[in-house]
Amino acid sequence: MKFSRTLIVAGVFFAISSVGAQQPPSPEQPAPQSQAQPPRPSSPEAGQPSSPGQSQPPDQSTIKVTTGLVHLVVTVADKKHNFITDLGRDEFKVIENGSPQEIRFFGSETDLPLRIGLLLDTSNSIRPRLEFEKDAAIDFLNRVIRRNKDQAFLMTFDNEPEVIQDYTEDLSRLTSAIRDQRAGGGTALNDAIFVASAKLSHAPLPASPDTEIRRVIVVISDGNDNLSDHALSDALETAIRAEASVYTISTNTDWLSLDTGSAPKKYAKDDGDKILQQFADESGGRAFFPYRADDLAESFTDIGTELRSQYFIAYSPANSTADGRYRKIDVQTVRKGLVVRTRKGYYAVPSPVDSSGSRKN
Repeated sequence: MKFSRTLIVAGVFFAISSVGAQQPPSPEQPAPQSQAQPPRPSSPEAGQPSSPGQSQPPDQSTIKVTTGLVHLVVTVADKKHNFITDLGRDEFKVIENGSPQEIRFFGSETDLPLRIGLLLDTSNSIRPRLEFEKDAAIDFLNRVIRRNKDQAFLMTFDNEPEVIQDYTEDLSRLTSAIRDQRAGGGTALNDAIFVASAKLSHAPLPASPDTEIRRVIVVISDGNDNLSDHALSDALETAIRAEASVYTISTNTDWLSLDTGSAPKKYAKDDGDKILQQFADESGGRAFFPYRADDLAESFTDIGTELRSQYFIAYSPANSTADGRYRKIDVQTVRKGLVVRTRKGYYAVPSPVDSSGSRKN
């Protein structure tokens, strides 16, 4: 069914408002079950500033977190992009605004159930590569979705977002829905990520006692938005509040092939590629720029491995002043030669007050 623009905006804000009314804001990520565990937030309240030069509406480019425990999801890899999953608590250092912080909770979750929103660009601008998109989407789902554990939904977007297949673990239903798509219309990329993020914030939870999940958005697009009602900053903020990492796959065809027998290489990122990169960087995901659908195999394997190879770190800021200012976070490892990826900071605001007048962390 098609979403009308009015219904999209009303429905999304109702969903976000409902979450906020049920639970007070709290730090972004959960601590692992193996450690003493702080309260579990329903949505993250922290994020990253937009890239320099990015135009932002007033008061919409910042994601805030209450003072108390700050939660981080951390990915560690070597210089060859191999994920490192055997690090211990004492091998991490957390620096906030230049000052070392004490890690309060630590652990790794390598097998969390996935809830994936697969966003397929079906606008007229990607018509020449629509079959590439379909092959890429099907390949990804077959590599990542595990029966009785993971679920995904399919959303297409041209003039507006449309949920084609709701949450399911049935790969045949997802594959059939992908194969049926046709191209036409404009490109409402920001609106699609905005609506998909709200849908992920209410994703179905596992039936087991452990209800922790990983929320992921995978976008296959050229990144050239020309029709959205929402700004890029709105879409990013909603994705971060939904605890959704955005992984982007470019369908752009600006490639340089040399007569050396080597594989074609991308010689420059166009504006659409830069937008896809920004969505990935600021939400904690990754951006991919493949040449053929066949080239995606390793990238998709990396996405699946990364989602199950991340560390959870929580610390209580030494500076407990709720001054509303942006605080930079730098996570380092004692082991040399490793690359650490996580969000870059948060805005400190007062903890909410419950009905008894007590402050909540």
